[in-house]
Amino acid sequence: MSDFKTQLQRELAEVNWRDLIPLALQDKLIVVDSRLDLVEVGCAIAEDNVSLVQNWINDNLLAKPSASQLSQWNNNPMKKFKTIIVQPFVLIWVEKEES
Repeated sequence: MSDFKTQLQRELAEVNWRDLIPLALQDKLIVVDSRLDLVEVGCAIAEDNVSLVQNWINDNLLAKPSASQLSQWNNNPMKKFKTIIVQPFVLIWVEKEES
């Protein structure tokens, strides 16, 4: 396993929605579908693997939060998300039924 992947695994964190709101307002959140591994996505983005990331986007597995998601999460500020930082973004892992 690469050192970078190991580092990302160590940096995985659970964060409440209320703490992510400022990042949402800055358009720095990326929603990762639960069918994907958060660390793998982080590595692909950090390594600029454009084709893989584009495939996930095309398959609606990677996206900016929708208005519906933002509204739902704003109503539950204590909701926890698995997160990982890949500058300048924060990736949040979202269960399939929330997408």
